[in-house]
Order: sequence, then C-alpha cells, then structure tokens
Amino acid sequence: MNLSNKCVLVTGGSRGIGKAIAVVLAEYGAHIAVNYVEDENGENLRDAENVRDQIASLGRKVTVLESDVSNYKSVSRMAKKVIDEFGKIDILINNAAIIRDKTLKKMSEEEWSSVIDINLTGVFNCSRAVIEHMIDNNRGRIVNISSISGQTGFFGQTNYTASKAGVVGFTKSLAREVAAKNITINAVAPGIVGTEMAKQIPENVVQEFLKQIPMGRFAQPEEIAELVAFLVSDKASYITGQTIHINGGWYM
Repeated sequence: MNLSNKCVLVTGGSRGIGKAIAVVLAEYGAHIAVNYVEDENGENLRDAENVRDQIASLGRKVTVLESDVSNYKSVSRMAKKVIDEFGKIDILINNAAIIRDKTLKKMSEEEWSSVIDINLTGVFNCSRAVIEHMIDNNRGRIVNISSISGQTGFFGQTNYTASKAGVVGFTKSLAREVAAKNITINAVAPGIVGTEMAKQIPENVVQEFLKQIPMGRFAQPEEIAELVAFLVSDKASYITGQTIHINGGWYM
C-alpha cells in the first residue's frame, strides 16, 4: 500500500490507536499531522512530540497540533494550519475519544455530554472542517474509529455506546453524500485494544471479556492501524459507508 505524499490528519494521535495509525501510515509514505488536546501536566504534548520524532525519523513531514475536537472553531483553525503547512488534507482519521463509564442512574449530565461532545460531535466537527476541501480536490478518505460497544452495548457505557453507534450512522450518511466526489467514508469498530485505556479495566473484568473472545486476546494497536491503512489506500477505492469489525470474533 503506497501512501507516498498523502497528507493525513489524525485526531487523538498522541497515544494508543491514534499513535499506531499515525506511525503505520507514515511507514507507508504519508505525511502526518498529529492532533492532541492540552492537559494540565503537559503529558499529551510530550506524547505527541514523541510520535512526531518517531515519524520524522522515517523521513516524513510531520506537525503537531493542539485542538479540542469538541470545539468547531478550534478544529477549523487546526484544519487550516494543516492545509497551510502541507498544502492539502487527503485523509482524515477521526480517532479522538474518551470514556466516562458509569451506570445511567449514577451518570451526571457532564459525564454524558463530554463523551458525546468529543466522541460524536468531534467527528462532525473534524469532518465538516475538511469535507469542502476534499470535495474541491475531488478526492478524500475519512475513517472514523467506532467500537464494538457501538454494536453490542456494554454495562455502564450508555454514553460511550451511544456515541460510537452514532459514529456508525454518521459514516453511512456522509458516505452517500460524497461518494460521487471520489471520497470514501468508512468506520472501524475494534474490540478491546491493548492501550492505556484498556489498562483502566479491572483485572476480573478483563478475564471475563477474554473468555468471550474466540481468539482469546485483545487486539494490538498496530492491527487496527493496518486495517485503517488499507481503507485509506487506493486498494479500497470501492469501499464506502462500511463498518469493519476487528475484534477477534467477539462480535460477528
């Protein structure tokens, strides 16, 4: 898969699945804009800079951009900066997401709205910020990271499940709108992936999950990234509006 000279914006690209996607796409030749969100101790910036250095060592163009994907004005400024620096955005990876797990009877309004704002409205904001540019160029690829939770639902995840199910519906509708412009919109729905987020799951729950997965393990971030690389390549030019499940057989 040759992604030479393709310019990619990866939201939430400083760690986990986003980091793996950024690095793998760079390995296939793409130039990468790594998005992160500012935090109090500066850890996200340090992580993003580490990803930047790793990509730069491959000889690719790379930039690091801070933006809160739940804020449309912030996202618009970020997209403009990428276009100004790289000249274009060929590919958007909507990966940024958070979890605030709690049963509905204990869930606060903030715990609901923060997850929806970042996980779902963030997908709208970033897609809206680049879609006219892609239409003008008569080409583009958008991959939205959904989740197995959006298909099956998990205990204590009404907010997260709603957001990730919404991503699937958004993907289908936008794919219909722009298919004639040589723009594909697809979603990837991982099961649990071996990232920092997964380490927050209690060990007893991990063991119960593993019993339900036919392959008996969680995914590695690079496995998700390789699927994304295929979907944004020319080899997948006739695939659009789809949600690809990558979960070791957990959900079929």
